Amino acid sequence: MAQALDKEILTVSQLLKTPGLMIPAYQRPYKWTVSNVSQLFQDMGTHQHKTAYRLGTLVFHRDPTDVSTLNIVDGQQRTLTLVMMVWAIIQERWEGLHRQDMADQLNALKAPLKAFMVEQQFESKISQHNLHQNAMEIKRLVRGADFTEQHIDFLLNRCEVVIFTLKDISEAFQFFDSQNARGRDLVPHDLLKAYHLREFSEQEHALKAVTVASWEALQSDELAALFAEYLYRIRRWAMGYSARYFGKQDVVLFKGINIDQVARYPYVEPLRIAHYYVDDYNDQYHRKIDGQFKPFPFHLDQMIINGRRFFEMTAYYQQQVKVVVSAEHGSSNQFLGATLSEQAQQILKVLNNYPAMHRTGDKYIRVMFDCALVFYWDKFGSAELSRAVEKLFIWAYSLRIRQQVVQLATMDNYVLEKNLFRRVKDATLPSEVLNLPLASLNDSENKNNRQNKNVAAKDPLVKLFKGMDYYE
Repeated sequence: MAQALDKEILTVSQLLKTPGLMIPAYQRPYKWTVSNVSQLFQDMGTHQHKTAYRLGTLVFHRDPTDVSTLNIVDGQQRTLTLVMMVWAIIQERWEGLHRQDMADQLNALKAPLKAFMVEQQFESKISQHNLHQNAMEIKRLVRGADFTEQHIDFLLNRCEVVIFTLKDISEAFQFFDSQNARGRDLVPHDLLKAYHLREFSEQEHALKAVTVASWEALQSDELAALFAEYLYRIRRWAMGYSARYFGKQDVVLFKGINIDQVARYPYVEPLRIAHYYVDDYNDQYHRKIDGQFKPFPFHLDQMIINGRRFFEMTAYYQQQVKVVVSAEHGSSNQFLGATLSEQAQQILKVLNNYPAMHRTGDKYIRVMFDCALVFYWDKFGSAELSRAVEKLFIWAYSLRIRQQVVQLATMDNYVLEKNLFRRVKDATLPSEVLNLPLASLNDSENKNNRQNKNVAAKDPLVKLFKGMDYYE
């Protein structure tokens, strides 16, 4: 394969002038949506201070029997979007440009862009719809006063793609598959790692290795579980949105602001103050004397600060979740800085030992309970923690008793219908969460044990509900 592989780095302008570009018939539909386009424009605005910005990798196949055609094996989504962006700039901005060199550069792109667009055929209704919607959105964006000539220059001359060109079609697909099969390379948390490494400021470059060390110390499945089971679900549920699967399309949830680049909007100032104050406090010579260290005041539902703080946040919550889960399985009455009531202790003991705890549905309920407890502790610490354990138990396990079968969708729908996470998010006092009214249950509602009332009477969960006067 090495002899058939050519690699080069091209600017967007050079890419679009490449002759013979073609989207072959075997390509899947164009699926980028308006949100993808908006994100691309946002990324350009964020990174335009850089001398170069990589937009990704494209894989081409050039058939030796038809050297005039360069088939796009991987990268049609980006290529088509870039074509539409530059064509919209030519249509909407070319005549009013102040820079003659830029006008000349765009003029030179007219012919190759026309040639490319004439050659492509899109029979898929999905492609037709998305291309039309994205073209309209791109027109609106390039017309905007905040899309300047500096943005145009950045797009054409400093945005780059890495091109791999292969001469054998089977090798081209094999290369494409191997790139994505490192699909393990492309799991969501690794995409976040790559993004936030780019977001480090120049002044913090020396801190990269130390900051990312805790991330590198974790196994990939540990990071996957942290994001998918806890951070993603808590943040989504707190916003009132579904949180079933954490995929690559959801990584935007963990992209926030770059303190060094974002404008001085009022909402940014508390984060900016905390960011610089914490660093200044920890750097003072007094810390060498008193040994005190102040961590950044993270909260699960706050705006994320890109770069270093993201990695610190991940390490912080990996430890917090570990502390909560370990404490739940401990035998002491001391729990997360509080002395638990006998009732709360009994709840945790039952949850760690009842016979059906390993069923799939019961695992979903436990995740729901754990996420709620982590979120409560993150906001209110050890305040009223015994009552919180009791309330969260009744809230979560009411679903287990009511349902014969609990699936992922069952859990997700229940949270959205009885959204305790939103209540925690909006609360200013623990009592606003702990005074949540919850209905008691009875045998007719008990679908979990509906086939045998004797089994229901012996169910450890039902016994807890009865002991707390939530089962009649």
